[in-house]
Amino acid sequence: MTANCLERILGIVSSVFDAYSVALILRDTQDEYVIANHFSLGDHIAADSRIRPGTGLVGWILRNQKPLLINNFDREVSCLGYYHPAGESKIKAFMGCPLSAKEGVLCLDSKKTYSFSDKDQKVLHQFVLLVETLRTGLCQIDASRRKETLFECIRLVLGLRSNFPRWNAYISELLTILTQYTGFPCSFIATRDETGSGFFLEKQANLELKSKIDPGHKFNIHSGLVGWVFKNGTSVFSCEKKGVTNMPLFGKEVNTPEFASLACLPLVVHKKTRGVLVLAGHEEINCDRDLKSFLLMVADYLALFLENLYLKSRSG
Repeated sequence: MTANCLERILGIVSSVFDAYSVALILRDTQDEYVIANHFSLGDHIAADSRIRPGTGLVGWILRNQKPLLINNFDREVSCLGYYHPAGESKIKAFMGCPLSAKEGVLCLDSKKTYSFSDKDQKVLHQFVLLVETLRTGLCQIDASRRKETLFECIRLVLGLRSNFPRWNAYISELLTILTQYTGFPCSFIATRDETGSGFFLEKQANLELKSKIDPGHKFNIHSGLVGWVFKNGTSVFSCEKKGVTNMPLFGKEVNTPEFASLACLPLVVHKKTRGVLVLAGHEEINCDRDLKSFLLMVADYLALFLENLYLKSRSG
């Protein structure tokens, strides 16, 4: 929905200024920006471009946070930063305006020299304000819908224990619900052995390993990201700890796919990590405060289930 609305706005911008291409460039990481949306009369836009502040004309705007107007573009001095070389060679004029809070740039270009004026620059600024308002409104709608989804997921999770009192059925249903509602397509739970020297992959949903492992395979608790969570008893989210989440999930003994998004949550019973709940995705997932709070709640609830099972086994 957001992308479609922004594409229509960019098409209008192109018509108003008789531009060849219009590009909305937004922050992707702390020091890199990407082309979020674009409209062009040609096919030379490098949609996978990654732009850094200070590099090219767009980079100049990002670094200085000032608008830029060039009506006779000299490619020997600089570059645009969002074209393939063959397409950029035909561009004669450029105009760009920064978004607030260093969020990005709205820029456009033309194959004709002296296509834009100072008045055009002011009009472009109004379009920037429109884009920012649109993005804010749509983000709020998306956030509201996401909260509704998480509330529905909470309702389902809280009803599991009465509907599935046995651990195996319960955890299978839980993993299925989490993959359906959180945006993470893969999930699994690992449980520690009695000696604390290893752990087992107990249940999984949509987890495909490149290495074949036998059922009941015991993993070394001193290797891999899962082992790290067992030993440290600390939750790990890829959006917060890139260095830690670059570790192989199970160590070098098992070849696992590369996941762009990970959430690993310890299940603590009597001050010991008895299990680890892991959610994974091959694409980047916005693990915001609401989603993290929800996953931490699920981990606490799951740990309570484990504690009850532990107490029952002790009393039996």
